[in-house]
Amino acid sequence: MSPELEKQKKIIFDTLAEAEKYTHAVHVLNFDEETICPEDAMEEQGELISFLSNKAFVLTKDKGFEEAVISLHENNIKLEDSDKILVDRLYRDYLQTKNITPEQDLEFRKVYSKAFVDWLAAKKAADFSLFKDSLAKVKETQLKEVSLWEYEGEKPSSPYNALLNAYERGVTTADLDKAFGAFKERMTPMLSAIQKSKKKIRTDFLSRRVTDEQQREMAEYLLHLIGYDFKRGAFTTTEHPFTDSLGRNDARVTTHYYPTMFLSSMFSIVHEGGHALFMQQQPRADFDHFVNDLQTNAMHESVSRFYENRIGRSKAFIHLIYPKCCEIFPQVFSDVSEQELYEAVNVVEPSLIRTEADEFTYTFHIIIRYELEKELVDGGLAVDEHLPEKWNSLYEKYLGIRPANDKEGILQDVHWADGFGYFQAYAIGNMYNAMYYNRMKEDIDIDAEVAAGNFKKINSWMANHVFAKANYMAPKDWIHDITGRDFTPDDFLDYLTEKYSALYEL
Repeated sequence: MSPELEKQKKIIFDTLAEAEKYTHAVHVLNFDEETICPEDAMEEQGELISFLSNKAFVLTKDKGFEEAVISLHENNIKLEDSDKILVDRLYRDYLQTKNITPEQDLEFRKVYSKAFVDWLAAKKAADFSLFKDSLAKVKETQLKEVSLWEYEGEKPSSPYNALLNAYERGVTTADLDKAFGAFKERMTPMLSAIQKSKKKIRTDFLSRRVTDEQQREMAEYLLHLIGYDFKRGAFTTTEHPFTDSLGRNDARVTTHYYPTMFLSSMFSIVHEGGHALFMQQQPRADFDHFVNDLQTNAMHESVSRFYENRIGRSKAFIHLIYPKCCEIFPQVFSDVSEQELYEAVNVVEPSLIRTEADEFTYTFHIIIRYELEKELVDGGLAVDEHLPEKWNSLYEKYLGIRPANDKEGILQDVHWADGFGYFQAYAIGNMYNAMYYNRMKEDIDIDAEVAAGNFKKINSWMANHVFAKANYMAPKDWIHDITGRDFTPDDFLDYLTEKYSALYEL
C-alpha cells in the first residue's frame, strides 16, 4: 500500500477509534435505560444517548474522513480483505448519510428516543393513543431519511425495500413474499390439522409458581451449559429481553421472570445466550479492523433461534436438562415426566404475544407485522386510531385469536419505536438455521453431543462455518458459503412438518 493510502487508512482508523468511545458509552446507557433506569429519568437519559450518538455521527461527517473513505474505495483493489470490507461498508454509510446534516441526525435520534419512552407509557396503560403520534413521527422520519439516501448501484424500488436492504443487504420484498407465501401455503393447513388432532399435550404444570431466585439459578445453569463466557459478559433482568455487545469483552444478556411462566425465562435466556455466543466468538481481528458488527439481523436471529429452538426444544436437550429442572423446580416437576416436558415445550397453541409464541406459530407473528409494515411504508397505510384494529384482524385471520387490549396486541413489542424494516429477520433467521443445521448434521451427531452436554463441537462448528465470515458477506452469499445452496425456506418447512406431524400424530 502506498504511503498516501496508508495515511488515509490511519485517518479512518483514528476516527473510528474515537467514534467507538462514544458508541461504547451509548451502549452502556442503553443497557442501563432498559434495565434499571428510573421511569422518570428515561426521557432525560434518552436525550443524553441521542447527544452522544450524534457526536459519533459528527466525527464521520468530517471532510478529511469522507475524503479518505472515497479515496480508499476508489483504490480498494490495493487493500487487504478486512480493510476492503470496512471501506465498502463506510462508503455505503457515506452515501446513506452524505445528505444528512449533524443537526438533522440529532433531530432524527430524538424522535426514536421519544418514541421508546412513549411506547413504554402506552404499553403500561394498554393504550395505543399514547404512542400513536410518536409512531406517526417515526414513520415520517424514516421516510425522510430514506429520501435522502444515495446508492452506489441501482436504487431500491421502494422505501420499504430501501429499509430492508439497510438491514439485510440484498433481500427484497419479492424474496420475503416468496418465503412467507410458501410458509402460509404449507403451514396454514397444518395448523388446522394440529388443532384437530386427538393428541392432547399436558401443560397444566407450566403455570405452577416459581421464585425469581429459582429462575435466576436456572438461567445461570443454561448459560454455562451452552458455553456463554461469564468473564466476558453478564446477565440481568429487563421488561423486554435483549442482548447487547458493549465491547470486545462485554456481551450482556437479559431475561424477564414471570412467577407462573418459568419456561419464558428459560427459553429467552437460551435465545439471548445464542446472540451472545455469536458476539463472544467474533474473530479478534475483526475488532482490530472495525468490522466486528457487520452481521445482519437475520444472521444474528438465525443463531439465537438455532440455540433456542433447534437445540433447546429438541428431545436431546430436554433429556439433558430434565434432571436439573427437577432439582431447581421441585414444586413443578414432582409429577412431570421427561416426555411430558418435551411435549409441553413444543405444544402448538396460537397465542397473542410473539415472544411467548410456540415454535410452530411464531412465524405467523412475523408475517403479520411484515404485512403491516409494507402497508405503512409503501402502501400509504396511516398511523391512526384504526391501526390496532388492522393488527387485531390479522391475528384473527392467521391465528384465529384477537387481542383484548393494545398491550397484548399492537403494543407488545418495542421495535416500531426504532422504525421499520428489520422485523422479518426473526423469521428469515429460522430459515437460515434450518439450512445450516442440515449441513452441520453431515459433520456432527448433533443429538448425541447435546444429550451429553457437550457444546464444544457444536460451538466450534458454528464459529468456523457460521460466525467466521458473517462480517464479510452479504446474507445470500453467506448462507450459500455455509451450505453450498441458495437460500430456501424448504428446510425449515420440512423440519416443522416432520417434527410436528410426529408430535401430534398426524
